Amino acid sequence: MTAADLAALDEEVTYCRACPRLVEWREKVAREKRAAFRDQTYWGRPVPGFGPSDARILVLGLAPAAHGANRTGRMFTGDRSGEVLYAALYRAGLATKPVSLSADDDLRLIGTRITAPVKCAPPANKPEISERDNCAHWLHREIRDLPDLRVVVTLGAFGWAAWWQAQEPVYGVRPPSPRPRFGHGAVHRTPGQPVVLGCYHVSQQNTFTGRLTPAMLDDVFRHARSLAGEESRG
Repeated sequence: MTAADLAALDEEVTYCRACPRLVEWREKVAREKRAAFRDQTYWGRPVPGFGPSDARILVLGLAPAAHGANRTGRMFTGDRSGEVLYAALYRAGLATKPVSLSADDDLRLIGTRITAPVKCAPPANKPEISERDNCAHWLHREIRDLPDLRVVVTLGAFGWAAWWQAQEPVYGVRPPSPRPRFGHGAVHRTPGQPVVLGCYHVSQQNTFTGRLTPAMLDDVFRHARSLAGEESRG
């Protein structure tokens, strides 16, 4: 696989209209906007992953936020969850800046890629099972286009579940039965596959209540970087 393969996939995903409910919602939000962003042009399309093709770490979330990535066109950019995530990636040496405000800023990820199992913003941040399944082939192709992948950090149970559903289409093996249980700090190793780390989602509900603290997030990304060998790559 080459960077061109991944770039072509990222472009292709932005034209997807497979889920009528998600198409209607993402475009409605982009038209009506939030008052604070009324002067901005919303992206209002599926949001591709963000990060280099030689990434050793994949951060797997849930879906774009209506006024975050659905506005900016970059995963986890433009909302409170993104503020927490990018600051943690910066502290871990996996991002060049602690803040990402728009898709055309100069922030770069280092050895890391961010994506989601569902590429369109869902109403109430809750995609339906059929929408997750419609979108799965994009994630599976994306994983195949990351030949150096060594670690997957799943933000929340939705991303954790999506990873195990990718086992057969990506690696040609059935997922473990019973499925490994999600939890913050959970670690699962499968021979010949990336190590999977569980992490509470960087949602406002988790970060405002203290369920997920900056120190907890730092521990996860330090562990991910160590497992991925990013320490040796600087």
